[in-house]
Amino acid sequence: MEQKQKLMILVSILIYYLPSMVLGTSLEPAKHFVLVHGSCHGAWSWYKLVPLLKSAGHNVTATDLAGSGVDPQQVNTLKSISDYIKPLREFLASLPDQGKVVLVGHSLGGLAISQAMERFPEKISVAVFLTALMPGPTLNISTLAQKALMEQDSQMDNRFSYDDGPGNPPTTFIFGPLYLSSKVYQLSPPEDWALASMLMRPLRLYSVEDMSRELVLSKKKYGSVNRVFIISEKDMVSKEDLVQWMIQKNPPHQVEEIKGSDHMVMMSKPIQLCNLLVCIALKYNYLKK
Repeated sequence: MEQKQKLMILVSILIYYLPSMVLGTSLEPAKHFVLVHGSCHGAWSWYKLVPLLKSAGHNVTATDLAGSGVDPQQVNTLKSISDYIKPLREFLASLPDQGKVVLVGHSLGGLAISQAMERFPEKISVAVFLTALMPGPTLNISTLAQKALMEQDSQMDNRFSYDDGPGNPPTTFIFGPLYLSSKVYQLSPPEDWALASMLMRPLRLYSVEDMSRELVLSKKKYGSVNRVFIISEKDMVSKEDLVQWMIQKNPPHQVEEIKGSDHMVMMSKPIQLCNLLVCIALKYNYLKK
């Protein structure tokens, strides 16, 4: 009987403390997570992660970049990658000065959070590159774009448009359903692939010259922000060679890996991603000193 009572007490203690141990719902102040989507996706792609973070007591903002998700702009009106990133810049500019955010960029969203780190380093406690493109002061965007292009597999049924004529570079891109299901969402529930196939919007393609001009990253600003890279073990879009090359050329402060996840980590492993992001946020305190 005494042993049973001890066991019940232990279980009660675990039930009381486990939520704070796993999801950060302790006496620590709430963090503000700002989530930035990848190519052709929108804020909707974080639909599993947002309630997990909120239930752990944190604030969450999932942004739609220009021409993405429910943003009203059409991609053919975007002339520069800075136009594409503008909604994120405007949101960060509107934040009060007394706190910092945990900025998370997925895939192509790595370029958006990189520009934000350069423009608003004082408002970011840590930038998390979730299997994302990660340029930097020692890795310019033109070199990164060239390497990423070399690492690409067959485009399968992905679709490109040539609004400037067939003799000019493509102007927009969108994932095809076969590529999406077999390369992007191959380990995610089928309903998530179905959702993506209905909600995706074309991505405006920007020239290397434009990106090189708009994504100039300095050690003084970009380099002052804590930076974490999260590897997705079974990612078939951001291949291991490219990821390891980026990490070597532009070393972050911390590297983590989520096992058994595809490119859409927030779809295939949302709980593991939530727990890891909370741990990262706790490590890099967002409050000003």
